[in-house]
Amino acid sequence: MEFTWDLLLLVIVGFCAGAINIVAGGGSLLSLPILIFLGLPPNVANASNRIAIIFQNIFAVKGFKSKGVSAYPFNIYLSISALIGAIIGASLAVDIKGDLFNKILAFVMLIIVVYMIFKPKVNTTTILERITGKHLWLGILSFFFVGIYGGFIQAGAGFIMLFFLSTINKVSLVKGNAIKVFVALIYSLAAVAVFMYNDMINWTYGLILSIGNASGGWFMSRYSANKGDGFVRYFIIIMIVVMAIKLWFF
Repeated sequence: MEFTWDLLLLVIVGFCAGAINIVAGGGSLLSLPILIFLGLPPNVANASNRIAIIFQNIFAVKGFKSKGVSAYPFNIYLSISALIGAIIGASLAVDIKGDLFNKILAFVMLIIVVYMIFKPKVNTTTILERITGKHLWLGILSFFFVGIYGGFIQAGAGFIMLFFLSTINKVSLVKGNAIKVFVALIYSLAAVAVFMYNDMINWTYGLILSIGNASGGWFMSRYSANKGDGFVRYFIIIMIVVMAIKLWFF
């Protein structure tokens, strides 16, 4: 494959990943394997993918804001907690050995595939939000651990955030997605700072991937439905399984 085709592939995959991340989560489970298949070591792919996540969420935050979707100041509280956790998580990702990282990534991918297939549908439209008092503090605590996970590996962090937001705080899917992209933007800045300090980012691939992620994030934040494209969902599941097997056994 010629280098120019690599770049085109990254833009296309980035668009799909950005759109998927905004609808629910798991887009990094598409972009991360592609970065690895293109020759980046898993740790470098993990770090470089964060550049695209940042640009994606900048555009997604603006997209949600343009539609009047806001969760201020609740999203600020969660972001600060997640940012602290992300520093810890990214530091762990820097020091972990490549083989162990591969196996952790493979395990995480398979767990998320199971969740994607069997996740229950939650109707939050008839439930009152719980974003004050003890539920606020429970949300802040849970997002500290989200930050650790997101700083460490990112892939699937959107699913985890939506799970906590729907079960603890009972926010709607649309508002949950708006909170999710804002929190991911903030804690990704901390993670990227750690990876930059340790010289772990491939800027060429990261920035090219960002073009697609940002476009997909902007588009889907404004025009998203409650469900993504079924074909894309099944394509991701198949690709995750294949990549998980490759990471674990080869």
